[in-house]
Amino acid sequence: MEEQTVRKSGKKEFVGIVKSDKMNKTIVVAVETKALHPLYKKYVTRIKRLKAHDESNEAKAGDRVRVVECRPISREKCWKLADIVERAR
Repeated sequence: MEEQTVRKSGKKEFVGIVKSDKMNKTIVVAVETKALHPLYKKYVTRIKRLKAHDESNEAKAGDRVRVVECRPISREKCWKLADIVERAR
């Protein structure tokens, strides 16, 4: 589900699940949001995949993590790993 909050600094936060940790210092996080379809009035699940910076390579696939918006680090990477909410089993 979507857990977006905006901090006092104006940066966005999302909670999602790590889908890939194969890149060095980078994780791919899937953020799930639910939106009401304007015509059919049915909730549709949308998944956005974000690349986030993980300096110490501590997040593994399946972990639930919180990512925070930051300055662009590379062409596709403008999110940072804030903390690991729940470890994968």
